[in-house]
Amino acid sequence: MQVIHYQQFVRVVRKFGALRARIWQRRTVLDRFDLQLLDFVQRDDSRTADSLAADVPLSPSAIARRLRRLRGEGWIARTIALLAPRLTRGRLRAIVFIQLSEHADLQGKAALEKRLLAAGEVQFCYEVAGPHDFIALFDCAAMAEFNDSADALLASSPTVRRYETHFVKREVKFAPFVGLSS
Repeated sequence: MQVIHYQQFVRVVRKFGALRARIWQRRTVLDRFDLQLLDFVQRDDSRTADSLAADVPLSPSAIARRLRRLRGEGWIARTIALLAPRLTRGRLRAIVFIQLSEHADLQGKAALEKRLLAAGEVQFCYEVAGPHDFIALFDCAAMAEFNDSADALLASSPTVRRYETHFVKREVKFAPFVGLSS
């Protein structure tokens, strides 16, 4: 670790200007208020700054500024709406365990990932450790759509050795929440 003495510090600031000096470039650190706000907006992003001020000890204007900053700096990746189960109840959902060929090359794996990313019916896909390489959740209107998708994405790929499908009977819990504040 390099120690900078006060005289050196003053010379750097004078030479480059405070805004250009490396020591002044800000790295955002999330404080406890940011973490509390992130916890609350994960659960309900439609809350107003006034409503959040009842739970986070900041003024509504400070909360609005912080939320703009958190979005601008990429701490909040996007805002989505979760549909009510009555709208999705009739859909066919399948969790698919994908095992790659023993001789799968990086290009084949990358091509498979690209196809899975582009497929609208794939709601999530994780690369995992263990006997399978990927786990994906397919959401389709009917079995025919799932079969067509699985054939196009998986069965036709020489990179895929095999895949197992487990159909979802009902959703017990879906809570995409990461607790940040303690």
